[in-house]
Amino acid sequence: MSMMQEFKDFASKGNVVDLAVGVIIGAAFGKIVDSLVADVVMPVVGRIFGGLDFSSYYLPLNGQASNLALAEAKKAGAVLAYGNFITISLNFLILAFIIFQMVRLFNKMKKEQPVAPAVAPVTPEDVILLREIRDALKK
Repeated sequence: MSMMQEFKDFASKGNVVDLAVGVIIGAAFGKIVDSLVADVVMPVVGRIFGGLDFSSYYLPLNGQASNLALAEAKKAGAVLAYGNFITISLNFLILAFIIFQMVRLFNKMKKEQPVAPAVAPVTPEDVILLREIRDALKK
């Protein structure tokens, strides 16, 4: 089998297509969660912690002035951008929680599907004949 045929067989399997769709939807969903964290959650958190943009909190490590914007401080040297790390960590936690809830919902849907009634196994003819002989000998 040629390599192109093998690749075609691999790519046409349902799991590969499902994975590709999942990756695309996951990327789009990640952007939605990024926006939720950056535009909705973090402004509220920033307001609680003094009204500043929380993602721009940093500790200067190279002797820069601490009143510079984060981008300017990074140009001047190394900084510990803990606010950005906290924002991204919160983004991850929200995304992980939502994915957990989705998986939980799908697992519940799988369990609720009706199970087909069990069909009694067919007894082989020789076993039936042996049972009749046994019963006849008991009499």
